[in-house]
Amino acid sequence: MRSSHLVAGALLIAVAVAHAATQSQGQSQNQSQSQHISGNVEHGRYLVHDVAMCPQCHSSRDDQGNLIESKLFDGGPIPIRPPWPNDWALIAPRNKGLPGYDDAAAMRLLTEGAIGREGTRLRPPMPPFRMTKQDAADVIAYMRSLK
Repeated sequence: MRSSHLVAGALLIAVAVAHAATQSQGQSQNQSQSQHISGNVEHGRYLVHDVAMCPQCHSSRDDQGNLIESKLFDGGPIPIRPPWPNDWALIAPRNKGLPGYDDAAAMRLLTEGAIGREGTRLRPPMPPFRMTKQDAADVIAYMRSLK
Protein backbone atom coordinates (compact mmCIF):
# COMPACT_ATOMS: atom_id res chain seq x y z
CA MET A 1 0.00 0.00 0.00
CA ARG A 2 2.76 2.36 0.92
CA SER A 3 4.58 1.81 -2.40
CA SER A 4 1.39 2.61 -4.35
CA HIS A 5 1.15 5.93 -2.44
CA LEU A 6 4.77 6.67 -3.34
CA VAL A 7 4.12 5.90 -7.01
CA ALA A 8 0.96 8.04 -7.00
CA GLY A 9 2.84 10.89 -5.31
CA ALA A 10 5.70 10.68 -7.80
CA LEU A 11 3.20 10.66 -10.66
CA LEU A 12 1.47 13.76 -9.26
CA ILE A 13 4.81 15.53 -8.95
CA ALA A 14 5.75 14.61 -12.53
CA VAL A 15 2.41 15.92 -13.82
CA ALA A 16 2.82 19.16 -11.85
CA VAL A 17 6.35 19.70 -13.18
CA ALA A 18 5.24 19.00 -16.78
CA HIS A 19 2.31 21.40 -16.38
CA ALA A 20 4.56 24.13 -14.97
CA ALA A 21 7.03 23.67 -17.84
CA THR A 22 4.21 23.94 -20.39
CA GLN A 23 2.88 27.10 -18.72
CA SER A 24 6.35 28.65 -18.68
CA GLN A 25 6.93 27.79 -22.34
CA GLY A 26 3.59 29.31 -23.35
CA GLN A 27 4.35 32.50 -21.42
CA SER A 28 7.79 32.86 -23.02
CA GLN A 29 6.26 32.34 -26.49
CA ASN A 30 3.63 35.01 -25.80
CA GLN A 31 6.31 37.38 -24.53
CA SER A 32 8.49 36.84 -27.58
CA GLN A 33 5.52 37.40 -29.90
CA SER A 34 4.64 40.66 -28.17
CA GLN A 35 8.20 41.98 -28.28
CA HIS A 36 8.82 44.74 -30.80
CA ILE A 37 10.14 43.55 -34.14
CA SER A 38 13.37 45.19 -35.23
CA GLY A 39 14.48 45.23 -38.81
CA ASN A 40 16.64 47.06 -41.31
CA VAL A 41 14.64 50.08 -42.52
CA GLU A 42 16.71 50.61 -45.70
CA HIS A 43 16.40 46.98 -46.77
CA GLY A 44 12.69 47.19 -45.97
CA ARG A 45 12.40 50.26 -48.21
CA TYR A 46 14.05 48.36 -51.05
CA LEU A 47 11.69 45.39 -50.60
CA VAL A 48 8.59 47.60 -50.40
CA HIS A 49 9.40 49.84 -53.38
CA ASP A 50 11.44 47.64 -55.72
CA VAL A 51 10.39 44.06 -55.02
CA ALA A 52 6.83 43.95 -53.65
CA MET A 53 6.00 47.30 -55.29
CA CYS A 54 3.46 48.17 -52.60
CA PRO A 55 3.01 51.82 -53.66
CA GLN A 56 1.57 50.69 -57.00
CA CYS A 57 -1.71 49.69 -55.32
CA HIS A 58 -1.60 51.42 -51.94
CA SER A 59 -1.18 54.98 -53.32
CA SER A 60 -3.29 57.49 -55.22
CA ARG A 61 -2.52 58.55 -58.78
CA ASP A 62 -2.90 61.79 -60.72
CA ASP A 63 -4.92 62.19 -63.94
CA GLN A 64 -2.04 60.81 -66.00
CA GLY A 65 -1.77 57.69 -63.83
CA ASN A 66 1.41 58.75 -62.03
CA LEU A 67 1.81 58.05 -58.34
CA ILE A 68 1.26 61.12 -56.17
CA GLU A 69 4.40 61.19 -54.01
CA SER A 70 2.70 63.04 -51.14
CA LYS A 71 0.05 60.30 -50.96
CA LEU A 72 2.26 57.21 -51.05
CA PHE A 73 0.77 54.43 -48.91
CA ASP A 74 -2.38 56.46 -48.10
CA GLY A 75 -4.51 53.96 -50.04
CA GLY A 76 -6.52 54.53 -53.17
CA PRO A 77 -8.29 52.91 -56.10
CA ILE A 78 -6.51 49.84 -57.43
CA PRO A 79 -5.40 50.78 -60.96
CA ILE A 80 -6.04 47.38 -62.57
CA ARG A 81 -9.03 45.06 -62.75
CA PRO A 82 -9.44 41.57 -64.16
CA PRO A 83 -11.65 41.13 -67.24
CA TRP A 84 -13.84 38.52 -65.47
CA PRO A 85 -16.13 38.84 -62.43
CA ASN A 86 -14.52 37.93 -59.12
CA ASP A 87 -13.93 39.16 -55.57
CA TRP A 88 -11.21 41.63 -56.62
CA ALA A 89 -10.66 44.52 -54.22
CA LEU A 90 -11.36 47.90 -55.84
CA ILE A 91 -9.73 50.05 -53.16
CA ALA A 92 -6.40 49.38 -51.47
CA PRO A 93 -6.32 50.48 -47.83
CA ARG A 94 -3.87 52.88 -46.26
CA ASN A 95 -0.85 50.89 -45.12
CA LYS A 96 1.46 53.73 -44.06
CA GLY A 97 2.55 52.76 -40.53
CA LEU A 98 0.60 49.47 -40.79
CA PRO A 99 -2.52 50.78 -39.01
CA GLY A 100 -4.44 48.13 -37.12
CA TYR A 101 -1.61 45.60 -37.30
CA ASP A 102 0.45 44.71 -34.27
CA ASP A 103 3.85 43.17 -34.97
CA ALA A 104 2.57 39.58 -34.80
CA ALA A 105 -0.29 40.24 -37.25
CA ALA A 106 2.03 42.14 -39.61
CA MET A 107 4.53 39.28 -39.50
CA ARG A 108 1.75 36.77 -40.27
CA LEU A 109 0.52 38.94 -43.17
CA LEU A 110 3.95 38.93 -44.81
CA THR A 111 5.11 35.38 -44.06
CA GLU A 112 1.96 33.25 -44.21
CA GLY A 113 0.22 34.41 -47.35
CA ALA A 114 -1.81 37.65 -47.11
CA ILE A 115 -3.69 36.87 -43.93
CA GLY A 116 -5.35 40.02 -42.61
CA ARG A 117 -5.80 41.35 -39.08
CA GLU A 118 -8.89 39.20 -38.51
CA GLY A 119 -7.11 36.03 -39.64
CA THR A 120 -8.83 35.80 -43.02
CA ARG A 121 -7.25 35.72 -46.45
CA LEU A 122 -7.08 39.14 -48.08
CA ARG A 123 -8.79 39.63 -51.42
CA PRO A 124 -6.91 39.75 -54.71
CA PRO A 125 -4.89 41.46 -56.01
CA MET A 126 -3.05 41.33 -52.65
CA PRO A 127 -0.22 38.87 -53.25
CA PRO A 128 0.16 35.99 -50.80
CA PHE A 129 3.68 36.92 -49.68
CA ARG A 130 5.86 34.21 -48.14
CA MET A 131 8.73 36.39 -46.96
CA THR A 132 11.45 35.20 -44.65
CA LYS A 133 11.02 36.46 -41.09
CA GLN A 134 13.98 38.80 -41.53
CA ASP A 135 12.65 40.30 -44.77
CA ALA A 136 9.23 40.69 -43.16
CA ALA A 137 10.84 42.38 -40.11
CA ASP A 138 12.65 44.76 -42.48
CA VAL A 139 9.40 45.60 -44.30
CA ILE A 140 7.60 46.14 -40.99
CA ALA A 141 10.40 48.41 -39.74
CA TYR A 142 10.23 50.48 -42.92
CA MET A 143 6.43 50.74 -42.99
CA ARG A 144 6.36 51.76 -39.32
CA SER A 145 8.97 54.45 -40.03
CA LEU A 146 6.63 56.25 -42.43
CA LYS A 147 4.85 59.28 -41.03
